[in-house]
Amino acid sequence: MTARLSAPVALCLGLLAASLLGGCGDTRKALGFEKSTPDEFKVISRAPLSLPPDYALRPPQPGAVRPQEQGIPQRAMAALTGVPVTGERGGPDASVGENALLVKVGADRVNPNIREVIDRESSVLANADATLLDRLMFWRKPDDLSPVVDPNRETQRMRENAALGRPLNEGDTPTIRRRRKAPLEALLN
Repeated sequence: MTARLSAPVALCLGLLAASLLGGCGDTRKALGFEKSTPDEFKVISRAPLSLPPDYALRPPQPGAVRPQEQGIPQRAMAALTGVPVTGERGGPDASVGENALLVKVGADRVNPNIREVIDRESSVLANADATLLDRLMFWRKPDDLSPVVDPNRETQRMRENAALGRPLNEGDTPTIRRRRKAPLEALLN
C-alpha cells in the first residue's frame, strides 16, 4: 500500500530537506551561497613592469656646472618660476632647436605678473559665488545698524537748551544704538 502525501505536507518536507541541505558546506557552495576566495598559493606572480628610460635625462658633460650643486634659493626660484637659474631659456642642456621652439611658442613673452592676473580673474568668480551664497543663506535684507536719534532725550535736551538760553545745536545728540540680533532671536520674537 502506498501512502500518498498531501500537497502541503510534501511542500513542508521539501522545504525542510532544502534547509537541511543548505546547511551543508558543499551544497551552499554549489548553490552559490558561499563566498569563494582565491587561494594565495595558487596565485601566479607576474614579472614586474619595467619603466622605459627617461629620455629627458642627458649625460653629464665634463666641466659643466652640476644642477644639484646650486644653492637652495636658486633651486627654489627655478622651481617656482620655471626659469632655470643659468639664465638660458630652455635650461642648461637646451639645444638651439629647443630654444627656437620656445621662442616660436612665445615662452619669451610670458607675462611676469600672471599670478596677479589669475588672482584678479578668479576673485571675480569667487565674489559672484559669495553673493549667491549670501542671498541663499541670508534671504532677508541686512538690518541697518546705524545709530538713530532718541526722540525723547533729544526733545528734553532741546528744551533744556531753550530754557537756559543756549543754542539748540549745543551738546551731544542722544542716539539709540541697536544691537545685532542673534540668528534664532528673530524666531523667538
